Amino acid sequence: MARVIVIGATGHVGTYLVPRLVEAGHEVIAISRGQAEPYRPHRAWQSVDRRQMDREALEKAGTFGKEILALKGEIVIDMICFTPESATQLVEALAGHVSHFLHTGTIWTHGFSAVVPTPEEAPKKPFGEYGLQKAQIETYLLEMARVERFPVTLIHPGHIVGPGWNPLNPAGHFNPAVFSILARGERLALPNFGLETVHHVHADDVAGVFMSAIANWNASVGESFHAVSEKALTLRGYAEAMAAWFGREPKLEFLPYERWAETQAPDEAQATWEHIARSPNCSMEKARRLLGFAPRYTSLQAVQEGVEWLIASGRVKL
Repeated sequence: MARVIVIGATGHVGTYLVPRLVEAGHEVIAISRGQAEPYRPHRAWQSVDRRQMDREALEKAGTFGKEILALKGEIVIDMICFTPESATQLVEALAGHVSHFLHTGTIWTHGFSAVVPTPEEAPKKPFGEYGLQKAQIETYLLEMARVERFPVTLIHPGHIVGPGWNPLNPAGHFNPAVFSILARGERLALPNFGLETVHHVHADDVAGVFMSAIANWNASVGESFHAVSEKALTLRGYAEAMAAWFGREPKLEFLPYERWAETQAPDEAQATWEHIARSPNCSMEKARRLLGFAPRYTSLQAVQEGVEWLIASGRVKL
């Protein structure tokens, strides 16, 4: 088994990934900026070496990569890299010193979809700062794998959901009040015809893709993989299914996006635009074929587990 460093270990995916690594027999060093606890407790954390590092400050000092190198990890998993400069500093420090480097990307690197379900190798047309920078990181890392034989694997999650945080809702933003509206059988307005798509994934399924990539080194190095549920949801289908889950008949109305946005908080309307403008619908065939991985959760199962937590915590009112 290996010595594994997880950067951003107490986040959504790390909450599930770190215990999986420990249970598989790995020695785990968990890096986080502060003292945040994972979203759910697990006895495995008792055997984890937890370290605090301020990545932003260390990168400004030019020492973050050296600090990670000094921990002598055989496998490094980076959950929180968002700029090409950040990726370059870490990779240049680790090149020649690790057996596997795994990077967390995003399905937003695709931008607009031309074919759905979208495969990993589809031509990419990212837009927006986040999508563009993550796409640049992917290009750099895959080039390092091809030219320098850097042992990198990229995992691209969809909309990550699970207990402990607000799921992306059927209106395309994160206000849990939308679930309360559906739970009470009230009328919910959706943009356009509600036919744009969102593609969720349970955080534990993302962790599962990482574990499968580690277990299948030969197949995963130099490759990118989606981490999503088997099927995306339309906003309309998502709203109807959640209303039925609450035991209600859906009461939906549809407005052109511009008119719909006038009825929403500006930040929520913008969040919806960011999601429906991309309308992701990604394929999991490559992970199944090369890694033998299939998601355990459907989109609705993953969301419903998160909503159960919202109900228990009083954030969704029945």
